[in-house]
Amino acid sequence: QVQLVESGGGLVQPGGSLRLSCAASGIIFNVYTMSWYRQAPGKQREMVASITSGASTDYADSVKGRFTISRDNAKNTVYLQMNSLEPEDSAVYYCKARWMITYWGQGTQVTVSS
Repeated sequence: QVQLVESGGGLVQPGGSLRLSCAASGIIFNVYTMSWYRQAPGKQREMVASITSGASTDYADSVKGRFTISRDNAKNTVYLQMNSLEPEDSAVYYCKARWMITYWGQGTQVTVSS
């Protein structure tokens, strides 16, 4: 059974930081491209950051220079370090694993507010 379990979300003030984690089980983690997406109320889900099996990364323009995606294949975990958070970053953040099949996590809420 495949599971992607996100954690690390919460409430943070503007300018603050959070680190999201996504722990995967039931897949051969190191062959999967892992991504973080987010969806705010009334908006489409959008890609935030992605990291391939070879550790190549890609970011949405809106988060470049503020967010960093990384992976630890030994722990079957992908991370999203989020710095200089803005209210516009508030959303549910989802982890996605893609290789021959795509899997999604259940999401974790991030709220940036004073």
